[in-house]
Amino acid sequence: MDERSKRAQMERKRRIRRKKQRRRVLISALVEVLILAVLALAFCWDRGLSAKVSGVLGIFDRPPATELDVSGVNSSNVLLMDVKSGKVIGNLNGEEQIYPASMTKIMTAIVALEAFSDLDHEITLSENIFYALDGQDATQAGFQPGESVRVRDLVYGIMLPSGAECCLALADEVSGSEEAFVEKMNKKAKSIGMKDTHFMDCTGLHDPEHYSTAYDIALLLKYALHNDTFREVAESHFHSTPATNVHPDGITYYSTMFKNMSDTSVTGGEILGGKTGYTSEAGHCLASFAQIYGREYILVTAGAAADATGVPHILDAKTIYNRLGEAVAKK
Repeated sequence: MDERSKRAQMERKRRIRRKKQRRRVLISALVEVLILAVLALAFCWDRGLSAKVSGVLGIFDRPPATELDVSGVNSSNVLLMDVKSGKVIGNLNGEEQIYPASMTKIMTAIVALEAFSDLDHEITLSENIFYALDGQDATQAGFQPGESVRVRDLVYGIMLPSGAECCLALADEVSGSEEAFVEKMNKKAKSIGMKDTHFMDCTGLHDPEHYSTAYDIALLLKYALHNDTFREVAESHFHSTPATNVHPDGITYYSTMFKNMSDTSVTGGEILGGKTGYTSEAGHCLASFAQIYGREYILVTAGAAADATGVPHILDAKTIYNRLGEAVAKK
């Protein structure tokens, strides 16, 4: 065998060895992934993952709910909707006029998100924002006059701690004034079929002419969930901002819903996200969404009077979603 043939044979052997090595590495990696997956599953099973797994498996043998009794709860207005079909499957005064309180901020957030192509764009909060909120008893996220904040952090600030200063900052940046921004909100409401809704502000502070219905808020949340960024924000338990010119360590804020919900699991699934609201005129309100046996549902409740727990709207959500899961499980 000449030298050239020897080199070719040696090269073929090297290629075969390399292929075998790559195959062994790949098999080893796959085994490690499987082991880690099993360990993660075992670790998380008691933390609500069992509900998700059962939901994924149950989708194949459990038909969706078509009707559910939503009475017997703290809230005076209740609307339960199947997200995929838009079908109302539970209705208690769902078309009656309500004051939406901070559920309004769902509209504020989605209008703002649709207005910006760059969510890292920074907005400087003016003194006028804080003058406007002075004496209004409005919840704030914790930003200060003169602070420069990214759009995405302001949206998180709207949806999680219900920050009114975040609403006004985005309204001013998008439209030049809150009044002009509210016009966009009302136009958007009409375009998605919210026929019984009228907004007067972007924060949800009480005004007799600022009203909606549980059904309209469900339509709004259904629309907003098509936006991937909105969904990501609404499903977050907390958010930490990067350093700003005022807060060198950033700010961390928490969801007003999740901080009052120690366990998000419900029968057949899990509560995924939502937006709370409260004024003395509106009562406790909540627009939430959950996955039950592999299918998503939206629940809007309003008009819950304060009780000893302080979270009647949270309790109503747990009650109705559990009731829904039990009904689906029986099918």
